[in-house]
Amino acid sequence: MKTVQLISITPEELQKLITTAVQPYLEDIKQYLQPKEPEQYLSRKQTAELLHVNLSTLFHWNKSGKLCNVGIGNKVLYRRSDIDKALIDLRG
Repeated sequence: MKTVQLISITPEELQKLITTAVQPYLEDIKQYLQPKEPEQYLSRKQTAELLHVNLSTLFHWNKSGKLCNVGIGNKVLYRRSDIDKALIDLRG
């Protein structure tokens, strides 16, 4: 184990050294501690209205893999994050 002797360092300089060394780790930890927004689920009708398409288009996009749905029981839902991922930028 290394030993370090601090002979001619002021408390303020020591505090600055510690802060400089610890700061990057605190930034990483802060990212993980941010509250996450709960996932939003939309019904078929809500999704179709959001995308300005009819239900049959939504069905075809799901079948072709352009848009993925999830479900519980016999209810079909779409994750808002999946809808956002499926949208592509046509400018580029």
